[in-house]
Amino acid sequence: MGKGWILRFVVGCDLEEFKEYYKINGFAGEQGTGELGITEEKIVTQDPSHLIVWRENNEIIGDAIWHETSTDEHREGDPRDREDKEILRKLCGGRKGNIVELHEVWLRKKYRGKGYGRRFFEFFEEFIGEKGYDSIVYYADHPAALAICRKRGYKEDYLKSEGEYVFCLSLRR
Repeated sequence: MGKGWILRFVVGCDLEEFKEYYKINGFAGEQGTGELGITEEKIVTQDPSHLIVWRENNEIIGDAIWHETSTDEHREGDPRDREDKEILRKLCGGRKGNIVELHEVWLRKKYRGKGYGRRFFEFFEEFIGEKGYDSIVYYADHPAALAICRKRGYKEDYLKSEGEYVFCLSLRR
């Protein structure tokens, strides 16, 4: 981080500004589609606080999208399969509700490796805890995300059907 540059996590963002960033710099932009997905847009439109943008010098450099969830339903009306339910019940200590899923976390490539991911997780855990939620669930396969979750004490399991790890952090210890 250069002199005078400050990393901030901002809850909510103008949807059009976010879409423009997402086309060029976000997960979709780096993966080739360039468009915010229908699911992600619905989550953010229904409750703008479910979008957290990472800003440095007022420029969006990363984002995270989250939503409420349960061990039985991924999102309202979208049932989880048996393997997913079993893993979540084990990791979340049998609790069914009052859980959030960190749906997406993305940081532009040129900002990676500077500790921003760790700082985001610190922010997010405190933010969600203050909202009264019991647990955070995060599905990941990126090595940096795996390392952060492991260092922060998230319980983990492997979801074979999706080929990714499932992490859970209890906020009520």
